[in-house]
Amino acid sequence: MKTTLQRISLGLGIIITSGFLVNAMSVKKEERNIYQQAQEEVTHNPLSANASEYKDSFFNNYKVYAIDLPDKIDFAGEQVPLNDPDVYERLDREFLVNAYWQSNGLLLIKRANKYFPIIEPILKRNNIPDDFKYLALIESGLTNAVSPSGASGFWQFMKAAAQEYGLEVNDQVDERYHLEKATQAACDYLNRAKRSTGSWTMAAAAYNAGVAGMNKQTSFQQTDNYYDLWLNTETSRYVFRILAVKEIMKNPRKYGFIFETKHLYNELPTYNVMVDGAIENLTDFAKSHNITYKDLKIYNPWLRDRKLDNKSNKTYYIKIPKK
Repeated sequence: MKTTLQRISLGLGIIITSGFLVNAMSVKKEERNIYQQAQEEVTHNPLSANASEYKDSFFNNYKVYAIDLPDKIDFAGEQVPLNDPDVYERLDREFLVNAYWQSNGLLLIKRANKYFPIIEPILKRNNIPDDFKYLALIESGLTNAVSPSGASGFWQFMKAAAQEYGLEVNDQVDERYHLEKATQAACDYLNRAKRSTGSWTMAAAAYNAGVAGMNKQTSFQQTDNYYDLWLNTETSRYVFRILAVKEIMKNPRKYGFIFETKHLYNELPTYNVMVDGAIENLTDFAKSHNITYKDLKIYNPWLRDRKLDNKSNKTYYIKIPKK
């Protein structure tokens, strides 16, 4: 068993070694041997004088910057009271978490280019503010995620709620994974939440805590202002996460995210095939349209089985990618 000092030294060695590996990429070729020596020294003899010198040099050049928050910020046109110290601190936390989670931030930017063009017109058609596309983003990272509680898809619907808002959910078809239909269901929920809670900010919070849950809190606390409510940790962070991600994604370079158009993901063009009967084998169906079973599942994740019985002869539209 390692002593405490050995464990600390080993941990520092790993951290510093990682730092040198990153920084070594930017130095001149003739200087790389120095970094290699530093790596070996820190790894094999972390308490030596040379290792200490290398560590001091690294930390003297390593900087983490605080973030200047915008002077004004709003959600769906509703201003955020940044003059409230508690509100300022909560927003600052989400900016720091999201700005310095670089890998996740870049993935969100890349996926947004692919999926926002699908979500945006559905929001607009339903008179839902455009800012709500960021709600889907923080819910699922724009992936067909499944939460520990069973919430699924981009909009993270629970089974009962999905069915209440018209989505089909069974062993063969789960429309929580149908982006267009799930977005429409989310719009229906949000419009209802806005009517019930009185503001878009509260409607967003209700997407996390439920309409009944938010109304219970507003009744007890005698305020319908989200920023004045005492809520559970997740809901109290919820709108602030949306605000931070929205600001960062609208001004990515300001927050250190550098990329080119070629780095972004894109949705490939598709056409629909109408189906109003059974499909005995989805692999055969895919091959009959000159695509693979994998392609079929990528573009139609709502198909959850290897077949589609469709005993009620319901009409479905299956996306086929254009080659």
